[in-house]
Amino acid sequence: MAYQEVFDLLFAYFGPQHWWPGETAIEIVVGAVLTQNTNWSNVTKAIRNLQNAGALSYQVLLEMSMAELAGYIRPSGYYNIKSKRLKNLLFMIRDRYEGDLLRLLSDETQTARSSLLAVQGIGPETADSILLYAGDHPVFVVDAYTHRIFSRHGLIAEESDYQSMQEEFTCRLPVSSALYNEYHALLVMLGKNFCKKTNPLCGQCPLKGVNGVDEFKFF
Repeated sequence: MAYQEVFDLLFAYFGPQHWWPGETAIEIVVGAVLTQNTNWSNVTKAIRNLQNAGALSYQVLLEMSMAELAGYIRPSGYYNIKSKRLKNLLFMIRDRYEGDLLRLLSDETQTARSSLLAVQGIGPETADSILLYAGDHPVFVVDAYTHRIFSRHGLIAEESDYQSMQEEFTCRLPVSSALYNEYHALLVMLGKNFCKKTNPLCGQCPLKGVNGVDEFKFF
């Protein structure tokens, strides 16, 4: 089963997802950091706090104290850790891109990715989410849902890491930020609604019967 066919099945079942649920680049960037180790409903509450305070802008967030930022993002959980990670990211943009978020997002993909990954607390999934959803870079975002779904269906090896999974997608699909955007969102929908960590609804799954063992070469 080709990766494009998996996408087609999911798109036919769920339809377009209209991701990322953010109106501005800074909102998407903040959301990408806050969504670590929590669900999106909690992120929404934290972002709403920042919006209501008129604080959802790069400059306001940069000048805000760590303690004040932590208070606003408290609903997202691990708020002290996340406030520090956000501040680290804002400082990097200040130091490397003269405080211009759009300069980061318009930088060459691998250069921008290296800059993001150099920030303490920003891993590949968060960096790639920022690049894809805020900057429209053609990078495929991999997460726990991706691993769970594709390993269960024999499309990737169980021991696959982030980089190897990402390479599988980029090698097997056209280079397209729009496609990568929609694909990742559809996998999240499948993971939340059918391919659950425990008690998966395999009998009702849109990918029922998909098996890529013969297609995938295990190393």
